[in-house]
Amino acid sequence: MSPRPSLRGRRRTAGAGAFGAAIVLLMPACRPEPPVTASDGRDPIPLDYLPALRGDYFELQSENVGLPFHIYVRFPERYESDDARYPVVYLLDGDSLFPILASNHLFLSYDEGLPEALVVGIAYGSFDPSVNKRSFDFSAPAPDAGPDEGGAPAFVAFLTDELIPEIERRYRADPQRRVLFGQSRGGYLVLYSAFTAPDLFWGRIASNPTFDPGRERFFSPAAPAARGDLGLVVTSGSRDRPALRQAALEWYDAWKDREKPWSLDLITIDGGTHAADSANSYRAAMLRLFSEAR
Repeated sequence: MSPRPSLRGRRRTAGAGAFGAAIVLLMPACRPEPPVTASDGRDPIPLDYLPALRGDYFELQSENVGLPFHIYVRFPERYESDDARYPVVYLLDGDSLFPILASNHLFLSYDEGLPEALVVGIAYGSFDPSVNKRSFDFSAPAPDAGPDEGGAPAFVAFLTDELIPEIERRYRADPQRRVLFGQSRGGYLVLYSAFTAPDLFWGRIASNPTFDPGRERFFSPAAPAARGDLGLVVTSGSRDRPALRQAALEWYDAWKDREKPWSLDLITIDGGTHAADSANSYRAAMLRLFSEAR
């Protein structure tokens, strides 16, 4: 089932009965915190009652892409009680990856000492191809591009000129610690941004990336970077689709000893498949990025 464009305006009703009443009486400490009104003035959204995803939401109409995006922001656990600035992780395919990776970030901070971060999900609001234009937005123009491909330059402009400035205006974000995560076709967009705008993100994670259309661009020199502390991590499941697994290994072999504007790591996710191991990719790559920073 495709997710709804907005989570606002629907409430889950509790079932009546003695058992339900008893649970309420026996567990008064489990009452949810009062909801927070979204920063754009909308009514509270039900995600406020999921504390691992507690944060904010706003809709952003992109002039570059020509589409509205639904932006979900997960706050660090102590965000409302301190004045620190936090790294920001931008998740492509936020429709599916935001609830998985934003909540998992909390446990990584508990178990692995990963620094807390603002986690931003960039969502279309639907899986319907008439709404969700990831195939177009996450691929670049190329001779072998199809009619539904080629929008990556406009999407990177959306990130550069619209989304990132808005996030850094609204929240206590550390502009020196931006991370971009993308899976599959989203991984292509991560690589495309690394080659065309390396300074835009301090860290990048391309999980099981595709390399087409225009595969040759990823074997050509990347744009120069002003910063010397940039990192790119490519994760590849050992059980990913064979063609994608082979392409990732060949690409890494071509680049591992070449001069490049970012440090490069390839991490194999043992037993990892194409789509079901995004949390394992996120964990391994984020720990690599931040352990090197420390």
